[in-house]
Amino acid sequence: MSNQIDASIPVLTEIIQPGTQFSPAVAPGTATIAAPVNQITGSDAVSNTAPTAMQLSEEDWQKLEQTLRENVLRQVLSRVDFVLEHRVRDSLADVLQTAVESLAIEIRGGLHKTMEEVITRAVTQEITKVKITK
Repeated sequence: MSNQIDASIPVLTEIIQPGTQFSPAVAPGTATIAAPVNQITGSDAVSNTAPTAMQLSEEDWQKLEQTLRENVLRQVLSRVDFVLEHRVRDSLADVLQTAVESLAIEIRGGLHKTMEEVITRAVTQEITKVKITK
């Protein structure tokens, strides 16, 4: 990890004067507000001065809010699908494990009963053969 501080990133104690230009570092996968603002204001290229709250009309704010809501909803829905699938898989695994265990107990009991009947019948037949030959 580098101990050097990037000069373009303001620190917490630094006061940023209005009109100061800097490029904020954006983490991968995070949405920036520049694209929706440019889309709302109609500018195709990023302007040198970012629009302030005073420059946006009520309609622009509503469009920006709608865009942000849609983006957040899309991200939440993709996460919900993953979490829901994971929980269903875990629950299904528990149910299937319980079903397999009870089925194994039933099969073992049935096999025990069948073996007992077969052995009893075989012993009875052998005793009958021995009695008949005498």
